Amino acid sequence: MGAIDQIGHVTADLDAAVAMWTSHLGVGPWTVYRNVRLTGDYRGLPADVTIDVALGYRGTVQIELIQPTSDAPSPYRDDDGTLREGVHHLAWVVEDFDTAVALLGAHGLAPVFKAGNSASQVAYFEPAPGVVWELIAGEGMRAMMDAGMAAAAGWDGRDPVTEIDLAA
Repeated sequence: MGAIDQIGHVTADLDAAVAMWTSHLGVGPWTVYRNVRLTGDYRGLPADVTIDVALGYRGTVQIELIQPTSDAPSPYRDDDGTLREGVHHLAWVVEDFDTAVALLGAHGLAPVFKAGNSASQVAYFEPAPGVVWELIAGEGMRAMMDAGMAAAAGWDGRDPVTEIDLAA
């Protein structure tokens, strides 16, 4: 799959997580997307999940902070609905989503969560207990990441957060 593109973390408080990553680790600037909706299936059942997401960069790795904003069953919650806080997944951006999903399928892995929206498609795999891999595809996804890395490389510490509300 190549180099890891993203490390995802689940949090109960996105704003506090962004502040911690900014102040303690110098990660920034961040783009925060509110009201992200992912529609697809989770463990074979229909899934309609809403999350708030913050994206920042450390070198060539995208840091994704995720705060679920719905109680829907999803890979962000345990079976009893408890939030799966902490490091959540490793992800790769792929150009050909279906081929990448099929490649993992050929190695005996099936997606436990496959969903998308108008901007992207995602598939989550659990190759072992406690391990989640994600494939991400979308028009311009690699260019968006390159722009984020460039912004992080030249960031002077001012204006650490840009917010985009997808419900607006």
